[in-house]
Amino acid sequence: MSQAYVVVGGGLAAGKAVETLRDEGFAGPVVLVSAEEELPYERPPLSKGYLLGKEPREGAYVHDRVWYDEQSVELRLGTRVTAVDRSAREVLLDGGERLAYERLLLATGSAVRRLDVPGADLDGVLYLRELRDSDRIRAVLEGRGRVAVVGGGWIGLEVAAAARTYGCDVTLLEAAPLPLLGVLGEEVGRVFADLHGDHGVELLLSTGVTEIVGEGGRVTGLVAADGRRVAADAVVVGIGIRPLTDLADAAGLEVDDGVLVDASLRTSDPVVFAAGDVANAYNPLLGRRVRVEHWANALHGGPAAARAMLGQDVVYDRLPYFFSDQYDLGLEYVGQPARGEVDRVVLRGDVAGRAFQAFWLSGGRVVAGMHANLWDEGIEPIKALVAERVEVDPDRLADTAVPLADVPA
Repeated sequence: MSQAYVVVGGGLAAGKAVETLRDEGFAGPVVLVSAEEELPYERPPLSKGYLLGKEPREGAYVHDRVWYDEQSVELRLGTRVTAVDRSAREVLLDGGERLAYERLLLATGSAVRRLDVPGADLDGVLYLRELRDSDRIRAVLEGRGRVAVVGGGWIGLEVAAAARTYGCDVTLLEAAPLPLLGVLGEEVGRVFADLHGDHGVELLLSTGVTEIVGEGGRVTGLVAADGRRVAADAVVVGIGIRPLTDLADAAGLEVDDGVLVDASLRTSDPVVFAAGDVANAYNPLLGRRVRVEHWANALHGGPAAARAMLGQDVVYDRLPYFFSDQYDLGLEYVGQPARGEVDRVVLRGDVAGRAFQAFWLSGGRVVAGMHANLWDEGIEPIKALVAERVEVDPDRLADTAVPLADVPA
């Protein structure tokens, strides 16, 4: 096992990394170690198709078990890595075994941030990160229970939409004045507030949670920061995630809001790499570090790290991208502005009809953009504006009669 390429993680980045190692011709031992019992899987179905009952459980898996057997990828599922011994080039497993590595990929992902209020440990307080979490929430939704959602980010909004689709009574609490305010700003955040309000979600904005209440150890509701009491059979909490850097920290790797990696996804140790949610990577296209928590980063980052592990010249400079589906609104978004970077938002199209484009500008340049329900144009012309980083004329950008390709000033 001295030549093993070891991948730690059970998500999409890990699954695509081992796939790429084999696709690129690596014939040595490949071992994937995951604390979960599940085969490596991707996460969007957990709040979308699988949660809604429209997609099978197996549809979330990167590959079925037969593929791993055929490709001679050793799976260590339900096994936790407790430490990385860099001097010995070994990972320590929770059963006491030491596993030697030639190259190591940390694709450990993230953990949900927990709600720290009285009653947060009651049965029925749910989080969404793993397949089994989606199973628990889906059971509540299928039972048409009353659902309180804490957090108006992407996960909270998608769960709220799924719950209303099942016919549940839904109350959503968000500490900010609007959902997604910190990500999208006031103009576009209002679109999502109206969307959920129109579909029957009770929105309690500018308020948090002070207590979760229950009877017999089971949730019966919560108390909002403004004193309102909300009855609920389940409370789904979506208040963000944190990168799982514990292994990297203990191993002495450089860590700062994720494992620090260069443009080839290599850590401060030349034989250790990181990809997915946990990686805080230098992006040459953006000229700064970014840590991206979305599906596309795992999809492309895992293969990029695998190629770098094989000694290929890799520059991972993809623009951050994500998508969301809520009711009849589907969107794609590209970019990731730095905090405080945006100085103007330009809207284009039918905002009231929820078929529009939005652009976030900094110094006259498009640093992020999205479309809602404009699938004929899609995301590619928006992506080009963000990637080119050229100055645009905001008036022409807002004018639907002007093709996006002709917008640059």
